[in-house]
Amino acid sequence: DVQLQASGGGLVQPGGSLRLSCATSGFLSEYYAISWFRQAPGKEREGVICINSDHESTDYVDSVKGRFSISRDNAKKTVYLQMNTLKAEDTAVYYCATPLTPRCGVKADAAAVFKWGRGTQVTVSS
Repeated sequence: DVQLQASGGGLVQPGGSLRLSCATSGFLSEYYAISWFRQAPGKEREGVICINSDHESTDYVDSVKGRFSISRDNAKKTVYLQMNTLKAEDTAVYYCATPLTPRCGVKADAAAVFKWGRGTQVTVSS
């Protein structure tokens, strides 16, 4: 059974950086695509970025391009979301998820998610 756990959230100043981690476990978890979703109060959950089994990333939100990057360390079975130049609009609960397939979709699709991790709160504020 594949499990995911997001961590690393917290309070950060606008313009600051934060790195989130998604620890995975389970058989062959390193072969699955991992995506990050986020949900701000009063807004729908949106897909942010995804990484496939070949360490290729796909951006889903224009506002994070050039600021967010995703990577994975197969030895640690962990996926990272590096968030730079954070803005107040980035405040949300961030979730990692996997469709249990190796590829990322062209568009984010929550319906394709098979497993969700527990979310971690990111708050960007002075």
